[in-house]
Amino acid sequence: MPQSVSGVEMRKRQQGRIEGPPQAPGHPRPNTCCLCWCGCCKCLWNEDRRERSERQTCTKMDSIEATEEQHPTLDEVIAWSRSFEMMMRSPEGRDVFREFLRSEYSEENLLFWIACEEMKKESNPSAIDEKARIIYEDYVSILSPKEVSLDSRVREGINQNLAEPSSMMYEEAQLQIYTLMHRDSFPRFLNSSVYRDLLNTKRTCLDT
Repeated sequence: MPQSVSGVEMRKRQQGRIEGPPQAPGHPRPNTCCLCWCGCCKCLWNEDRRERSERQTCTKMDSIEATEEQHPTLDEVIAWSRSFEMMMRSPEGRDVFREFLRSEYSEENLLFWIACEEMKKESNPSAIDEKARIIYEDYVSILSPKEVSLDSRVREGINQNLAEPSSMMYEEAQLQIYTLMHRDSFPRFLNSSVYRDLLNTKRTCLDT
């Protein structure tokens, strides 16, 4: 009579069938776990593979963001002191100027100017209507904590244009605030620690 197979031996044979045949040298196992050769199961191997893929994606995105991030050169920072217009055209320049304005509690002037610039690029009537309303509520309305300083004539013109908004309806108000920043805030900015510290940092980096 054939000998009976013990329970231990039976489990070993079953385990061998589950794991599949041994892999030949130079032929790695497919990218699946031992129990699901279609790769659909949520075993630790597949979880680890997904985590590695996510880390690689994040690394690529960080690299792209680092590449897109721009820093002004020493020559650019010096050029800002000679031209308010040049500084305002530079996103980095506006960021530094905004930091200074925040310290003087007049950041809303720059935010208003930027919002008007964005509205000028708009061609969709419904988007123009919405942006016109938002700009009015945020920067023109006397009820807003971020109200900018506009003379009565300009303010009255805005009130009339609200009935039929256009992408250029804030142009005169924008120019008034631009002139205010140029004549009033910009000279103080050039003498501020915000600008001088940036200038010194750029010079130090150049020397090292």
